[in-house]
Amino acid sequence: MNHPVIIEAVRSPMGRAKPDGALAQVHPVDLLSQVLEQLIQRTGIDPASVDDVICGCVSQSGEQAGTPGRMAWLAAGLPTHVPSTTIDRKCGSSQQAVHFAAQAVLSGMQDVVIACGVESMSRVPMGSSRMGQSITGTRFDERFAPGLVGQGVSADLVAARWGITRDALDAYAARSHQRAHAAQGQGGFAREIVTIRTPGGSVTADETIRASTTPEKLAGLKPVFESEALSTRFPEIRWSTTAGNASQMTDGASAMLIMSERRAQQLGLRPRARFVAFDVVGDDPLMMLTAPIPATQRVLAKAGMRLDQIDHYEINEAFASVPLAWQKELRADGERLNPRGGAIALGHPLGASGVRLMTTMLHALEDSGQRYGLQSMCEAGGMANATIIERL
Repeated sequence: MNHPVIIEAVRSPMGRAKPDGALAQVHPVDLLSQVLEQLIQRTGIDPASVDDVICGCVSQSGEQAGTPGRMAWLAAGLPTHVPSTTIDRKCGSSQQAVHFAAQAVLSGMQDVVIACGVESMSRVPMGSSRMGQSITGTRFDERFAPGLVGQGVSADLVAARWGITRDALDAYAARSHQRAHAAQGQGGFAREIVTIRTPGGSVTADETIRASTTPEKLAGLKPVFESEALSTRFPEIRWSTTAGNASQMTDGASAMLIMSERRAQQLGLRPRARFVAFDVVGDDPLMMLTAPIPATQRVLAKAGMRLDQIDHYEINEAFASVPLAWQKELRADGERLNPRGGAIALGHPLGASGVRLMTTMLHALEDSGQRYGLQSMCEAGGMANATIIERL
């Protein structure tokens, strides 16, 4: 059997998705191309040996419409015979790219695959690929009448179901910034971040972390998604989701080199982690954000493991209610949950987030000497990927 292993994992700094954001002046193809270029340089592999480049990207319109992984590979000056494809499993797009890469190696069909992701949310706004059109259709609308809701409303539904208060959401959000700030100050992100060249100079660090964030400051923010109509439909909601306890819209890219253990030995490369198990599952599309719970249960069952055997949990902070509901339902240790902060502090560049989380988790496992990491991400439509890796 061809055991898939992780050889290298890198990411760009995270830039705020604003006109003056650190990466806002960089075309998404140019952003990803720099990450791919430095991934190849770090490993020293012959880029001609890469079998495929699988790229996560959610808003596949405008500057991200042209198979961005392929465009970025060519923009980096890499061999023209290497193909690429684009994956859209919403927020878990590049985590799914990792799964497909590992599965290709496991099957024996490919030996060397890059899983990556990119999203420039300042240049290609979220939802722009819809072009103002319905994405559901008549039959879907009939099945789920009176209709689904936006993810922010789902976040408030999750908080209501698990009895998570506004104070708890804000405390968690502040902790995300505090943990990310501590990790940044201790050099915890230094090895995983590659420098990005922009028209304004080089970017070497995340600009999204707010060290001064406190629960008291966050308590002054107004709920974003409250409306009279929704309050009538969902009287159980106590509107609590704000811009402060939700993930930041961000520009970013990430990439991971995955190959068979046999090929790594042939090339003299040291595998840094192996894949223990992976899974993907759907859940209630109205609640939308709950699928990490069954995804975690399923991937643990596949691995024959208990949650308390996992050293590091990386649960995407799309909204604070998501990891908190996951923690409450599975009785997880909060100290192991997103120990270097998450998307509330670092941002959530949709298609890039799956590999970004795994990159951070891998480096954290290495720095701490821990062994197992579990990652899961909620995805639009009520889905979630889950992955367990073992540091080698």
